[in-house]
Amino acid sequence: MGRNHSGLAILINSLAFNFLGDGLRDILDPVVNNAPLLDVRDLCVDFVNGSAVTHAVRGVSFQLGHEKLAIVGESGSGKSTVGRALLQLHPKKARVSASRMQFADLDLQHLSEAQMRGVRGKRISMIMQDPKYSLNPVVCVGKQIAEAWLTHHPGRKDEAKARALEMLEVVRIRQPERVYQLYPHEISGGQGQRIMIAMMLITDPELIIADEPTSALDVSVRLQVLGLLDDLVQSRGLGLIFISHDINLVRSFCDRVLVMYAGRVVESIAAKDLDNARHPYTQGLINSLPDMQHCRPILPVLQRQASWLTD
Repeated sequence: MGRNHSGLAILINSLAFNFLGDGLRDILDPVVNNAPLLDVRDLCVDFVNGSAVTHAVRGVSFQLGHEKLAIVGESGSGKSTVGRALLQLHPKKARVSASRMQFADLDLQHLSEAQMRGVRGKRISMIMQDPKYSLNPVVCVGKQIAEAWLTHHPGRKDEAKARALEMLEVVRIRQPERVYQLYPHEISGGQGQRIMIAMMLITDPELIIADEPTSALDVSVRLQVLGLLDDLVQSRGLGLIFISHDINLVRSFCDRVLVMYAGRVVESIAAKDLDNARHPYTQGLINSLPDMQHCRPILPVLQRQASWLTD
């Protein structure tokens, strides 16, 4: 009889341990959501002018997690058009299509303009190239930052100003109270780009699209802005699409690189592996860069091939 009770106790303890073990596994090894933040498949953008059609983006596909993804290519390759298509910032004559354009829980293709306004500048923000042309010259910069908050939280002016001052501190602007009152012509280029970043961050976006945000800055300020963007991606867990023509810059700054040529992605590669790029266009871009350590009398000229449009 005692032996039976002992066996029953062992069985109960064993079952309890199994259930407890399952619970501990759920706590110690939680299910990880590996779904990408952004999933784009077969994105096409055409510009129609009468009977003429320009294929600006041709079947671009990529995924983005909480990382820094660069899109590089020459002027006119379509890299900025991809960023604007995600936010529906294209002219009326543009035709945009994709088999999938999923951002988190949203299908970007099927959002109305009213719904898109709730995403644009709130969940997805875009930093433009040159603050001189993006900031209103007759409104102080602090109010312009606060306006981005008020667009999505109307009527909360005191909170908007407090948030704007907080964002100025986040982007490492000294004396935020003083800078809040300044007009765009009273700030430097580096300060202007930090203010643009503050404006985009004030709504706590999940994704930032940066369209050549450092090309108008000198080298020292450029490094400061890149360091700031990197810190924000790491600390806030953002996704960053970094649009650039500077392949050397993205090699050291980004995690992955999409190389675009004539509206198509010709290569997708880890940034650290760019020296081992396989596509001749990517190789040509790298080889055509001047090297300060190895002087060459003549830089090689990129020899384009018709097959790059169809491969």
